[in-house]
Formats: sequence, C-alpha cells, structure tokens
Amino acid sequence: MPAPEFRRSGVVTVEDLRGLGLLPPEGRLREGAVAILECPEMIPCNICVPYCPTKAIRMDRLVDLPRVDWDKCVGCGVCVAVCSGLAAFVVDLSKSDADYVTVPHEFLPAPKAGDEVTLLSRRGERVGKGVVVRVWERNKTHVVTVKVPKGLGMEVRAVWVERG
Repeated sequence: MPAPEFRRSGVVTVEDLRGLGLLPPEGRLREGAVAILECPEMIPCNICVPYCPTKAIRMDRLVDLPRVDWDKCVGCGVCVAVCSGLAAFVVDLSKSDADYVTVPHEFLPAPKAGDEVTLLSRRGERVGKGVVVRVWERNKTHVVTVKVPKGLGMEVRAVWVERG
C-alpha cells in the first residue's frame, strides 16, 4: 500500500480526513461549533483526551487516532489550546452569513478581537481576510476564533497578522 500523500506533501486534505473518519457528519457541521482533530498519524500522543471537559475525545490506545464523539463536543476549543501538534481546530458552519474557525496561533504579534487578519489555507496560501472575534491564551498558545467568508470554514487553518 502506498504511503498517504500527506506524508510527502505535509498537507492534510479534507478528503484525507474524511477517509480516516476524522470529520463529523455534514449535518453535525451545520449544527454549531465542533472540534476537528486533524491528527492522521498513529503517534504516541493523547494530550487532548484528558483535557476535554465533556469527555468527547477518546483513544483506546496511546497510538490510536483520536476520535471525537460529535454529540458530546461543544466546540469549547480546549483541545486547540493543548494540542502540541497544532492539529486541533474548531469549525462552526452553522451561521448563514459566515463560517467561524478556531485555530492555534503561536506567532507574534498575537491578534486581538476586532482585528482584520489574513486567512491562510491548509497549504499556507492566502485565501482572504477575516475578522478576529475571540482570543484567549493557554501556555503561550493563543486560541483565535475568526469569522471567515462562507465556504472557507474547512479550508482556513491559520491566520496571519499583517504589520503596519
């Protein structure tokens, strides 16, 4: 069996995630904020499991892929803050005017609520502008929720704060 393309490219696609069963059903994505753990490799890491306040994340073994119980997940973003691999996100596709994406941010300057930021795709490409609606910090990782144009919720995976 050939190695998955993301091992060569470094980019995990929506199709990769779907194939690994790491995406919630489409209906759940439209119900409100939900965690998406873009962790496609079986590596010894489970930091998200004990920190999930609703016990929505489980792993049977330390090297399993993390699984989210989509009915228990409330989209709080704690997994985004504690994931050392920067592979946890929260996506909310339920609004009619925009999508909302919560991403980890470890660059300076940190954005603040109300800032307009550049939206970066899974490949690190600029895909538009968004507005920061919430920022909080845990152990020097800023957790940033940004309002993005409708249709970009599954594509935006980072923000860039333009200087001056």
